Amino acid sequence: MNEERFARLERQVRTLQVSLVVVCCTFVVLVVAAFRPNEETPHVLRVRGIIVEDSLGRERILIGAPIPSASRRIRTDTARVARIWGPRFPKAYLEYYKSYRHDMDGMLVLDTNGFDRLAVGQNVPDPNIGQRIGRSTGVIINDSLGFERSGYGLLTIKGQDRVVLGLDISGGEAATLVADEQGHIGFMAHDSTRSLYLGRTTLQTEGKSTPFFGLLMQEGSRIRFKAPADSGR
Repeated sequence: MNEERFARLERQVRTLQVSLVVVCCTFVVLVVAAFRPNEETPHVLRVRGIIVEDSLGRERILIGAPIPSASRRIRTDTARVARIWGPRFPKAYLEYYKSYRHDMDGMLVLDTNGFDRLAVGQNVPDPNIGQRIGRSTGVIINDSLGFERSGYGLLTIKGQDRVVLGLDISGGEAATLVADEQGHIGFMAHDSTRSLYLGRTTLQTEGKSTPFFGLLMQEGSRIRFKAPADSGR
C-alpha cells in the first residue's frame, strides 16, 4: 500500500516538473512574440508587466514582478469573495481575508471565470483559506473554485528553508512530502482523524526529544503504532 502511495507521489512530482518546464517555455515565447527589443539594448527586453487575454478579451495570464492587477480576478474583488467564498466559512473569514497576500512575482494563470488556477514564481499568493506560515517560491495549483489542491515549493520561515510537496483533497490535506530545516524528512498521509508518517523525525517522550526513523501511525496527537526502521535487527 505504501509503495503505491509513493509511486503515485512520484508521478505527481514528475507532472509538476513537466508543468513547470512547459510554463517557463510558454513565458519565453509570449514575451518574445509580444515585444520588440529595446533599441538602446537590443538583446534585453524591459517590461513592467504582461496581461494575456483570450479571444473574448478576458484576462487569462498575468506576468510581472509583481504581477499586474486584473479586473476579472476573483481573489482581489472583495464583493465577489464575499458572495462566492463567504457563505462557506464563519463570518470572521471575511475579516481574516483582508490580511491574505494576493500578489506575487512570476506568472499567474486565471480560468475563464477569474479564479486563480496556476501560480509559478516567488512569494506565491496565500491560499484563500488562510495565510502561509512563510513566503513560498514554487508552483501552486488550484481547483475550479480557486482552492489550493497541490503545491511544490521552497518555504522560508524565519530565515530558514524547507522544501514541501503537498497534495490536498476537498476540505483538507491528503499527503505531504517534506524536508525541513530541522532535518525532518518524510512522507505524511492524512484522513479525518488519523495520520501516517514515514521517514525521519523527532519524538517528544517525557519532555525529551528523541530521534526517530521509521513508520508512525497516529490518531489525533496519540501514537497508535510505531515501527522503527531498525526494529528487525
